[in-house]
Amino acid sequence: MRVLIKLFIWSLIFVGLTLFSLPVSAQSKPNIVLVFLDNFGWGEPGFNGGGIVRGAPTPRLDQIASEGLRLTNFNVEVQCTPSRSALMTGRYAIRSGNGTVPLGEGVYGLVQWEVTMAELLAEAGYATGMFGKWHLGRTEGRFPTDQGFDEWYGIPNSTDESVYSSLQEFADSGVAETWVMEGKKGSTPKKIRPYRLDYRPLIDRDLTNRAIDFMQRQAKANKPFFIYLPYTATHFPTMPHPDFVGKSGNGPWGDLLMQIDSYLGNLLDTIDNLGIAEDTIFIFTADNGPEALSAGETSMTVETGINGSAGPWRSTLFTGYEGALRVPFAVRWPAEIEAGRVSDEIVHAMDLYPTLARIAGGKVPSDRVIDGIDMSKFFLGDSQESGREGFIVYMGNDVFGVKWRDWKLHFKEQTGWNGVLREYTMPRLYNLMNDPQERDNVLFPHTWVPKAALPQLEEHVASLKKYPPVPTGAPDPYKPPK
Repeated sequence: MRVLIKLFIWSLIFVGLTLFSLPVSAQSKPNIVLVFLDNFGWGEPGFNGGGIVRGAPTPRLDQIASEGLRLTNFNVEVQCTPSRSALMTGRYAIRSGNGTVPLGEGVYGLVQWEVTMAELLAEAGYATGMFGKWHLGRTEGRFPTDQGFDEWYGIPNSTDESVYSSLQEFADSGVAETWVMEGKKGSTPKKIRPYRLDYRPLIDRDLTNRAIDFMQRQAKANKPFFIYLPYTATHFPTMPHPDFVGKSGNGPWGDLLMQIDSYLGNLLDTIDNLGIAEDTIFIFTADNGPEALSAGETSMTVETGINGSAGPWRSTLFTGYEGALRVPFAVRWPAEIEAGRVSDEIVHAMDLYPTLARIAGGKVPSDRVIDGIDMSKFFLGDSQESGREGFIVYMGNDVFGVKWRDWKLHFKEQTGWNGVLREYTMPRLYNLMNDPQERDNVLFPHTWVPKAALPQLEEHVASLKKYPPVPTGAPDPYKPPK
Protein backbone atom coordinates (compact mmCIF):
# COMPACT_ATOMS: atom_id res chain seq x y z
CA MET A 1 0.00 0.00 0.00
CA ARG A 2 2.82 2.41 0.94
CA VAL A 3 4.45 1.67 -2.41
CA LEU A 4 1.22 2.49 -4.21
CA ILE A 5 0.83 5.74 -2.26
CA LYS A 6 4.40 6.75 -3.08
CA LEU A 7 3.85 5.95 -6.75
CA PHE A 8 0.68 8.02 -6.71
CA ILE A 9 2.44 11.00 -5.11
CA TRP A 10 5.32 10.77 -7.57
CA SER A 11 2.87 10.59 -10.47
CA LEU A 12 1.20 13.80 -9.26
CA ILE A 13 4.58 15.51 -8.99
CA PHE A 14 5.53 14.30 -12.48
CA VAL A 15 2.25 15.53 -13.97
CA GLY A 16 2.70 18.89 -12.26
CA LEU A 17 6.23 19.27 -13.53
CA THR A 18 5.14 18.26 -17.02
CA LEU A 19 2.35 20.83 -17.07
CA PHE A 20 4.73 23.56 -16.00
CA SER A 21 7.39 22.55 -18.51
CA LEU A 22 5.17 22.18 -21.59
CA PRO A 23 4.47 25.29 -23.73
CA VAL A 24 0.97 26.69 -23.33
CA SER A 25 -0.88 26.20 -26.60
CA ALA A 26 -3.76 28.54 -25.87
CA GLN A 27 -3.23 32.27 -25.39
CA SER A 28 -4.77 34.09 -22.51
CA LYS A 29 -5.92 36.78 -24.95
CA PRO A 30 -7.53 36.06 -28.33
CA ASN A 31 -6.05 37.37 -31.57
CA ILE A 32 -8.29 39.80 -33.45
CA VAL A 33 -8.55 40.17 -37.23
CA LEU A 34 -10.89 42.94 -38.36
CA VAL A 35 -11.61 43.11 -42.10
CA PHE A 36 -13.26 46.37 -43.18
CA LEU A 37 -14.33 46.62 -46.82
CA ASP A 38 -14.88 49.95 -48.57
CA ASN A 39 -18.35 50.78 -49.94
CA PHE A 40 -19.57 47.18 -49.73
CA GLY A 41 -23.33 46.81 -49.58
CA TRP A 42 -25.43 44.61 -47.33
CA GLY A 43 -26.62 42.49 -50.24
CA GLU A 44 -23.22 41.50 -51.69
CA PRO A 45 -22.13 38.35 -49.77
CA GLY A 46 -23.82 35.02 -50.21
CA PHE A 47 -24.79 34.89 -46.54
CA ASN A 48 -27.07 37.89 -47.14
CA GLY A 49 -28.60 36.55 -50.33
CA GLY A 50 -25.91 37.86 -52.70
CA GLY A 51 -22.92 35.87 -53.86
CA ILE A 52 -23.74 34.11 -57.10
CA VAL A 53 -26.67 36.44 -57.84
CA ARG A 54 -24.18 39.31 -57.65
CA GLY A 55 -21.76 37.61 -60.05
CA ALA A 56 -19.78 35.05 -58.06
CA PRO A 57 -20.23 32.67 -55.13
CA THR A 58 -18.63 33.70 -51.83
CA PRO A 59 -17.96 30.38 -50.03
CA ARG A 60 -15.25 31.69 -47.68
CA LEU A 61 -17.31 34.71 -46.65
CA ASP A 62 -20.24 32.40 -46.08
CA GLN A 63 -17.97 30.15 -44.01
CA ILE A 64 -17.30 32.96 -41.55
CA ALA A 65 -21.03 33.44 -41.08
CA SER A 66 -21.83 29.72 -40.83
CA GLU A 67 -19.07 29.16 -38.27
CA GLY A 68 -19.94 32.17 -36.16
CA LEU A 69 -22.45 34.96 -35.57
CA ARG A 70 -24.14 36.84 -38.41
CA LEU A 71 -25.81 40.19 -37.72
CA THR A 72 -28.48 41.45 -40.10
CA ASN A 73 -28.78 44.83 -38.35
CA PHE A 74 -25.16 45.94 -38.02
CA ASN A 75 -24.88 49.68 -38.64
CA VAL A 76 -22.17 52.18 -39.51
CA GLU A 77 -21.95 55.84 -40.43
CA VAL A 78 -22.93 56.75 -43.99
CA GLN A 79 -19.48 57.98 -45.12
CA CYS A 80 -15.98 56.52 -45.07
CA THR A 81 -14.21 58.81 -42.62
CA PRO A 82 -17.00 58.99 -40.01
CA SER A 83 -17.33 55.20 -39.97
CA ARG A 84 -13.61 54.70 -39.46
CA SER A 85 -13.55 57.33 -36.74
CA ALA A 86 -16.48 55.71 -34.89
CA LEU A 87 -14.86 52.28 -35.21
CA MET A 88 -11.49 53.44 -33.91
CA THR A 89 -12.78 55.55 -31.00
CA GLY A 90 -16.12 54.05 -29.95
CA ARG A 91 -17.60 57.52 -30.32
CA TYR A 92 -19.92 59.24 -32.77
CA ALA A 93 -17.68 60.78 -35.41
CA ILE A 94 -19.10 64.23 -34.65
CA ARG A 95 -17.35 64.08 -31.25
CA SER A 96 -13.94 63.56 -32.86
CA GLY A 97 -14.32 66.23 -35.53
CA ASN A 98 -14.60 63.65 -38.30
CA GLY A 99 -18.22 63.95 -39.33
CA THR A 100 -17.49 64.22 -43.06
CA VAL A 101 -15.12 62.90 -45.70
CA PRO A 102 -12.33 65.49 -45.92
CA LEU A 103 -11.79 67.57 -49.02
CA GLY A 104 -8.81 69.77 -49.58
CA GLU A 105 -5.29 69.55 -48.24
CA GLY A 106 -5.76 70.83 -44.70
CA VAL A 107 -5.25 69.06 -41.38
CA TYR A 108 -7.94 66.58 -40.44
CA GLY A 109 -8.35 63.26 -38.71
CA LEU A 110 -7.92 62.09 -35.14
CA VAL A 111 -6.19 64.31 -32.64
CA GLN A 112 -3.72 62.45 -30.45
CA TRP A 113 -5.97 62.96 -27.42
CA GLU A 114 -8.31 60.34 -28.86
CA VAL A 115 -7.58 56.79 -27.71
CA THR A 116 -7.91 54.45 -30.68
CA MET A 117 -8.79 50.78 -30.64
CA ALA A 118 -5.18 50.07 -31.60
CA GLU A 119 -3.85 52.09 -28.65
CA LEU A 120 -6.24 50.38 -26.28
CA LEU A 121 -5.21 46.90 -27.48
CA ALA A 122 -1.51 47.77 -27.56
CA GLU A 123 -1.78 48.79 -23.91
CA ALA A 124 -3.38 45.38 -23.26
CA GLY A 125 -0.30 43.62 -24.66
CA TYR A 126 -1.20 43.22 -28.34
CA ALA A 127 0.99 43.54 -31.39
CA THR A 128 -0.94 45.85 -33.72
CA GLY A 129 -0.76 45.96 -37.49
CA MET A 130 -2.80 47.89 -40.03
CA PHE A 131 -2.78 47.16 -43.74
CA GLY A 132 -4.97 49.32 -45.94
CA LYS A 133 -6.87 52.59 -46.11
CA TRP A 134 -6.68 54.92 -43.09
CA HIS A 135 -8.69 58.08 -43.98
CA LEU A 136 -8.20 59.56 -40.49
CA GLY A 137 -5.27 61.85 -41.09
CA ARG A 138 -2.40 62.29 -43.56
CA THR A 139 -0.15 64.75 -41.77
CA GLU A 140 2.64 64.40 -39.25
CA GLY A 141 1.31 62.93 -35.99
CA ARG A 142 -1.91 61.57 -37.51
CA PHE A 143 -0.81 58.48 -39.37
CA PRO A 144 -1.82 55.01 -38.08
CA THR A 145 1.61 54.49 -36.50
CA ASP A 146 0.98 57.67 -34.46
CA GLN A 147 -2.31 56.21 -33.26
CA GLY A 148 -1.36 52.86 -31.75
CA PHE A 149 -0.32 50.69 -34.69
CA ASP A 150 3.12 49.05 -34.65
CA GLU A 151 3.11 48.67 -38.42
CA TRP A 152 1.22 50.16 -41.35
CA TYR A 153 1.23 49.68 -45.10
CA GLY A 154 -1.42 51.33 -47.22
CA ILE A 155 -2.89 54.64 -48.28
CA PRO A 156 -3.70 57.64 -46.09
CA ASN A 157 -6.81 58.63 -48.00
CA SER A 158 -9.30 57.26 -50.47
CA THR A 159 -8.88 55.07 -53.55
CA ASP A 160 -10.49 57.53 -55.97
CA GLU A 161 -7.17 59.38 -55.73
CA SER A 162 -5.54 56.58 -57.73
CA VAL A 163 -7.37 58.01 -60.74
CA TYR A 164 -5.82 61.49 -60.46
CA SER A 165 -2.70 60.94 -62.54
CA SER A 166 -4.74 59.61 -65.46
CA LEU A 167 -6.95 62.70 -65.71
CA GLN A 168 -6.30 65.66 -67.95
CA GLU A 169 -5.01 68.84 -66.29
CA PHE A 170 -4.10 67.08 -63.02
CA ALA A 171 -0.37 67.38 -63.69
CA ASP A 172 -0.70 71.17 -63.88
CA SER A 173 -3.07 71.52 -60.92
CA GLY A 174 -0.47 71.72 -58.17
CA VAL A 175 -2.35 69.05 -56.18
CA ALA A 176 -0.03 66.54 -54.51
CA GLU A 177 -0.17 62.99 -55.78
CA THR A 178 -1.27 60.25 -53.41
CA TRP A 179 1.39 57.77 -52.30
CA VAL A 180 1.31 54.27 -50.90
CA MET A 181 3.05 54.50 -47.54
CA GLU A 182 4.77 52.26 -45.05
CA GLY A 183 5.54 53.02 -41.45
CA LYS A 184 6.55 51.66 -38.08
CA LYS A 185 5.73 53.01 -34.66
CA GLY A 186 8.14 55.73 -33.60
CA SER A 187 9.16 56.82 -37.09
CA THR A 188 7.66 58.89 -39.90
CA PRO A 189 5.99 56.74 -42.60
CA LYS A 190 7.84 56.56 -45.89
CA LYS A 191 6.46 57.03 -49.36
CA ILE A 192 6.78 53.71 -51.22
CA ARG A 193 5.23 54.35 -54.62
CA PRO A 194 2.64 56.62 -56.26
CA TYR A 195 -0.90 55.33 -55.96
CA ARG A 196 -1.88 55.18 -59.61
CA LEU A 197 -4.09 53.00 -61.77
CA ASP A 198 -1.24 50.56 -62.43
CA TYR A 199 -1.17 49.66 -58.74
CA ARG A 200 -4.90 49.97 -58.04
CA PRO A 201 -5.72 46.33 -58.97
CA LEU A 202 -2.66 44.99 -57.12
CA ILE A 203 -2.77 46.69 -53.72
CA ASP A 204 -5.27 44.42 -51.95
CA ARG A 205 -3.16 41.37 -52.76
CA ASP A 206 -0.20 43.08 -51.12
CA LEU A 207 -2.32 44.06 -48.11
CA THR A 208 -3.35 40.43 -47.70
CA ASN A 209 0.22 39.17 -47.92
CA ARG A 210 1.42 41.67 -45.36
CA ALA A 211 -1.38 40.77 -42.98
CA ILE A 212 -0.47 37.08 -43.34
CA ASP A 213 3.20 37.82 -42.70
CA PHE A 214 2.28 39.82 -39.60
CA MET A 215 0.14 37.07 -38.08
CA GLN A 216 2.81 34.46 -38.85
CA ARG A 217 5.45 36.51 -37.03
CA GLN A 218 3.25 37.15 -34.02
CA ALA A 219 2.05 33.54 -33.80
CA LYS A 220 5.67 32.39 -33.82
CA ALA A 221 6.41 34.81 -30.98
CA ASN A 222 3.28 33.58 -29.14
CA LYS A 223 2.08 37.17 -28.89
CA PRO A 224 -1.59 38.14 -29.26
CA PHE A 225 -2.16 40.34 -32.29
CA PHE A 226 -4.67 42.80 -33.65
CA ILE A 227 -4.84 43.14 -37.42
CA TYR A 228 -6.94 45.92 -38.91
CA LEU A 229 -7.39 45.20 -42.62
CA PRO A 230 -9.37 47.99 -44.32
CA TYR A 231 -9.23 46.85 -47.93
CA THR A 232 -9.49 49.30 -50.82
CA ALA A 233 -12.15 47.09 -52.45
CA THR A 234 -14.86 47.78 -53.45
CA HIS A 235 -14.34 51.52 -53.82
CA PHE A 236 -14.24 52.78 -57.40
CA PRO A 237 -12.47 52.33 -59.74
CA THR A 238 -13.56 48.71 -59.98
CA MET A 239 -10.36 46.99 -61.06
CA PRO A 240 -9.86 43.35 -60.08
CA HIS A 241 -6.40 41.83 -59.83
CA PRO A 242 -5.15 40.43 -63.17
CA ASP A 243 -5.38 36.92 -61.69
CA PHE A 244 -9.15 37.37 -61.39
CA VAL A 245 -10.00 39.32 -64.54
CA GLY A 246 -12.59 37.32 -66.48
CA LYS A 247 -12.68 34.50 -63.91
CA SER A 248 -16.31 34.94 -62.90
CA GLY A 249 -17.66 35.31 -66.41
CA ASN A 250 -19.86 38.09 -65.05
CA GLY A 251 -17.77 41.18 -65.51
CA PRO A 252 -15.50 43.16 -63.19
CA TRP A 253 -17.86 43.09 -60.23
CA GLY A 254 -18.17 39.32 -60.25
CA ASP A 255 -14.39 39.05 -60.65
CA LEU A 256 -13.90 41.38 -57.68
CA LEU A 257 -16.25 39.33 -55.52
CA MET A 258 -14.20 36.24 -56.34
CA GLN A 259 -11.06 38.15 -55.43
CA ILE A 260 -12.40 39.33 -52.08
CA ASP A 261 -13.58 35.85 -51.20
CA SER A 262 -10.25 34.32 -52.20
CA TYR A 263 -8.23 36.77 -50.09
CA LEU A 264 -10.47 36.13 -47.09
CA GLY A 265 -9.88 32.42 -47.67
CA ASN A 266 -6.11 33.00 -47.66
CA LEU A 267 -6.43 34.66 -44.24
CA LEU A 268 -8.63 31.90 -42.83
CA ASP A 269 -6.33 29.16 -44.16
CA THR A 270 -3.32 30.86 -42.59
CA ILE A 271 -5.08 31.02 -39.23
CA ASP A 272 -5.98 27.33 -39.49
CA ASN A 273 -2.48 26.31 -40.59
CA LEU A 274 -0.95 28.20 -37.67
CA GLY A 275 -3.21 26.29 -35.30
CA ILE A 276 -4.68 29.47 -33.83
CA ALA A 277 -8.28 29.32 -35.08
CA GLU A 278 -9.66 28.67 -31.60
CA ASP A 279 -7.75 31.68 -30.29
CA THR A 280 -8.69 34.11 -33.05
CA ILE A 281 -11.67 36.45 -33.40
CA PHE A 282 -12.28 37.06 -37.11
CA ILE A 283 -14.62 39.93 -38.02
CA PHE A 284 -15.84 40.80 -41.50
CA THR A 285 -17.78 43.98 -42.20
CA ALA A 286 -17.68 47.26 -44.18
CA ASP A 287 -17.60 51.04 -43.71
CA ASN A 288 -20.89 51.99 -45.40
CA GLY A 289 -23.35 50.93 -48.06
CA PRO A 290 -22.71 50.71 -51.80
CA GLU A 291 -21.62 53.42 -54.19
CA ALA A 292 -23.95 55.46 -56.28
CA LEU A 293 -22.23 54.82 -59.59
CA SER A 294 -23.85 52.93 -62.44
CA ALA A 295 -22.25 50.53 -64.87
CA GLY A 296 -20.55 52.40 -67.66
CA GLU A 297 -20.64 55.76 -65.88
CA THR A 298 -17.48 57.74 -66.48
CA SER A 299 -18.17 60.97 -64.63
CA MET A 300 -16.12 59.91 -61.61
CA THR A 301 -13.73 57.29 -62.86
CA VAL A 302 -11.98 56.17 -65.99
CA GLU A 303 -12.91 52.59 -65.21
CA THR A 304 -16.22 50.78 -65.01
CA GLY A 305 -18.29 51.84 -62.02
CA ILE A 306 -20.73 49.42 -60.46
CA ASN A 307 -23.74 50.32 -58.38
CA GLY A 308 -23.53 47.80 -55.54
CA SER A 309 -26.36 46.02 -53.79
CA ALA A 310 -27.90 47.03 -50.48
CA GLY A 311 -30.19 44.00 -50.58
CA PRO A 312 -33.75 44.90 -49.53
CA TRP A 313 -32.70 48.25 -48.08
CA ARG A 314 -33.04 51.60 -49.78
CA SER A 315 -30.32 53.71 -51.40
CA THR A 316 -26.55 54.04 -51.18
CA LEU A 317 -23.81 55.77 -49.18
CA PHE A 318 -24.15 59.50 -48.30
CA THR A 319 -27.82 59.13 -47.35
CA GLY A 320 -29.65 58.44 -44.10
CA TYR A 321 -31.41 55.36 -45.45
CA GLU A 322 -30.81 51.80 -44.32
CA GLY A 323 -28.90 51.03 -47.51
CA ALA A 324 -26.18 53.40 -46.30
CA LEU A 325 -26.29 52.32 -42.66
CA ARG A 326 -26.63 48.55 -42.76
CA VAL A 327 -23.64 46.54 -43.91
CA PRO A 328 -22.70 42.85 -43.85
CA PHE A 329 -21.34 41.56 -40.56
CA ALA A 330 -20.05 38.16 -39.48
CA VAL A 331 -17.75 37.23 -36.60
CA ARG A 332 -16.09 33.87 -35.98
CA TRP A 333 -14.44 32.72 -32.75
CA PRO A 334 -14.71 28.94 -32.61
CA ALA A 335 -13.75 28.70 -28.95
CA GLU A 336 -16.46 31.05 -27.73
CA ILE A 337 -19.06 32.00 -30.36
CA GLU A 338 -21.77 29.52 -31.27
CA ALA A 339 -21.71 28.55 -34.93
CA GLY A 340 -24.65 29.43 -37.16
CA ARG A 341 -26.22 32.06 -34.92
CA VAL A 342 -28.15 34.86 -36.65
CA SER A 343 -29.53 37.97 -34.99
CA ASP A 344 -31.42 41.09 -36.05
CA GLU A 345 -30.51 42.97 -32.87
CA ILE A 346 -29.23 46.51 -33.48
CA VAL A 347 -25.45 46.85 -33.24
CA HIS A 348 -23.29 49.81 -34.29
CA ALA A 349 -19.65 49.85 -35.41
CA MET A 350 -18.71 51.95 -32.39
CA ASP A 351 -19.85 49.06 -30.17
CA LEU A 352 -16.84 47.02 -31.28
CA TYR A 353 -14.56 49.35 -29.30
CA PRO A 354 -15.80 48.51 -25.77
CA THR A 355 -16.69 44.95 -26.80
CA LEU A 356 -13.20 44.03 -27.95
CA ALA A 357 -11.73 45.93 -25.02
CA ARG A 358 -13.70 43.80 -22.58
CA ILE A 359 -12.75 40.56 -24.33
CA ALA A 360 -9.08 41.53 -24.68
CA GLY A 361 -8.65 43.00 -21.23
CA GLY A 362 -8.26 46.55 -22.50
CA LYS A 363 -9.14 49.63 -20.50
CA VAL A 364 -11.77 51.93 -22.01
CA PRO A 365 -11.08 55.62 -21.26
CA SER A 366 -13.28 57.03 -18.51
CA ASP A 367 -12.52 60.72 -19.10
CA ARG A 368 -14.74 61.13 -22.19
CA VAL A 369 -18.06 60.05 -23.62
CA ILE A 370 -17.96 56.55 -25.12
CA ASP A 371 -21.07 55.97 -27.23
CA GLY A 372 -20.34 52.32 -27.95
CA ILE A 373 -21.98 49.63 -25.86
CA ASP A 374 -20.16 46.56 -24.58
CA MET A 375 -21.67 43.68 -26.60
CA SER A 376 -19.44 40.91 -25.22
CA LYS A 377 -22.27 39.03 -23.49
CA PHE A 378 -24.39 39.29 -26.62
CA PHE A 379 -21.60 38.16 -28.93
CA LEU A 380 -20.73 35.22 -26.69
CA GLY A 381 -24.34 34.07 -26.43
CA ASP A 382 -24.85 34.90 -22.75
CA SER A 383 -27.57 37.34 -23.80
CA GLN A 384 -29.95 37.29 -26.73
CA GLU A 385 -30.28 41.07 -26.65
CA SER A 386 -27.60 43.52 -27.78
CA GLY A 387 -28.56 46.19 -25.30
CA ARG A 388 -28.85 48.83 -28.02
CA GLU A 389 -32.31 50.10 -28.98
CA GLY A 390 -31.17 52.66 -31.53
CA PHE A 391 -28.78 55.44 -32.48
CA ILE A 392 -28.53 58.89 -34.04
CA VAL A 393 -28.35 58.97 -37.83
CA TYR A 394 -25.86 61.53 -39.09
CA MET A 395 -25.14 62.65 -42.62
CA GLY A 396 -22.00 64.68 -42.29
CA ASN A 397 -22.39 66.94 -39.27
CA ASP A 398 -26.18 67.08 -39.58
CA VAL A 399 -28.66 64.91 -37.74
CA PHE A 400 -30.78 63.26 -40.41
CA GLY A 401 -32.79 61.01 -38.16
CA VAL A 402 -33.12 58.61 -35.27
CA LYS A 403 -33.33 54.85 -35.46
CA TRP A 404 -35.26 53.12 -32.68
CA ARG A 405 -36.05 49.41 -32.72
CA ASP A 406 -37.94 48.72 -35.97
CA TRP A 407 -38.69 52.40 -36.56
CA LYS A 408 -36.88 55.26 -38.26
CA LEU A 409 -37.55 58.98 -37.87
CA HIS A 410 -36.30 61.19 -40.70
CA PHE A 411 -35.89 64.94 -40.18
CA LYS A 412 -33.99 65.28 -43.46
CA GLU A 413 -33.77 63.06 -46.53
CA GLN A 414 -31.39 62.91 -49.46
CA THR A 415 -32.11 60.30 -52.10
CA GLY A 416 -28.50 59.99 -53.26
CA TRP A 417 -25.00 61.30 -52.65
CA ASN A 418 -25.75 64.32 -54.86
CA GLY A 419 -29.54 64.23 -54.56
CA VAL A 420 -31.92 66.98 -53.51
CA LEU A 421 -31.97 67.61 -49.75
CA ARG A 422 -35.44 67.66 -48.21
CA GLU A 423 -36.05 69.04 -44.72
CA TYR A 424 -39.32 68.40 -42.91
CA THR A 425 -41.22 70.47 -40.35
CA MET A 426 -42.77 67.21 -39.22
CA PRO A 427 -40.52 64.15 -39.27
CA ARG A 428 -41.27 61.26 -41.54
CA LEU A 429 -41.65 57.88 -39.84
CA TYR A 430 -40.97 54.48 -41.39
CA ASN A 431 -41.51 50.99 -40.04
CA LEU A 432 -38.40 49.13 -41.19
CA MET A 433 -39.92 45.71 -40.73
CA ASN A 434 -42.91 46.40 -42.97
CA ASP A 435 -41.26 48.99 -45.21
CA PRO A 436 -37.52 48.33 -45.74
CA GLN A 437 -37.51 50.80 -48.63
CA GLU A 438 -38.55 53.65 -46.29
CA ARG A 439 -41.24 55.06 -48.56
CA ASP A 440 -44.50 54.85 -46.57
CA ASN A 441 -44.70 57.62 -43.98
CA VAL A 442 -46.71 56.26 -41.03
CA LEU A 443 -46.25 59.09 -38.53
CA PHE A 444 -50.01 59.07 -38.21
CA PRO A 445 -51.33 57.21 -36.28
CA HIS A 446 -47.92 56.29 -34.78
CA THR A 447 -47.17 59.63 -33.12
CA TRP A 448 -46.25 57.62 -30.03
CA VAL A 449 -43.00 56.53 -31.70
CA PRO A 450 -41.25 59.94 -31.50
CA LYS A 451 -42.06 60.00 -27.79
CA ALA A 452 -40.18 56.70 -27.43
CA ALA A 453 -37.38 57.43 -29.89
CA LEU A 454 -36.46 61.06 -29.22
CA PRO A 455 -35.13 60.80 -25.64
CA GLN A 456 -31.91 59.25 -27.00
CA LEU A 457 -31.49 62.29 -29.28
CA GLU A 458 -32.17 64.67 -26.40
CA GLU A 459 -29.57 62.86 -24.28
CA HIS A 460 -27.09 62.97 -27.16
CA VAL A 461 -27.56 66.71 -27.74
CA ALA A 462 -27.17 67.39 -24.02
CA SER A 463 -23.90 65.43 -23.96
CA LEU A 464 -22.55 67.47 -26.89
CA LYS A 465 -23.23 70.66 -24.93
CA LYS A 466 -21.58 69.27 -21.81
CA TYR A 467 -18.65 67.77 -23.71
CA PRO A 468 -18.08 69.88 -26.85
CA PRO A 469 -16.82 68.01 -29.93
CA VAL A 470 -13.24 68.26 -31.11
CA PRO A 471 -13.25 71.00 -33.77
CA THR A 472 -12.57 69.70 -37.27
CA GLY A 473 -8.92 70.31 -38.08
CA ALA A 474 -7.98 71.01 -34.46
CA PRO A 475 -4.18 71.01 -34.04
CA ASP A 476 -2.19 68.85 -31.64
CA PRO A 477 -1.69 68.94 -28.75
CA TYR A 478 -5.42 69.04 -28.07
CA LYS A 479 -7.07 69.26 -24.68
CA PRO A 480 -10.84 69.32 -24.25
CA PRO A 481 -12.33 72.46 -22.71
CA LYS A 482 -13.12 72.22 -19.00
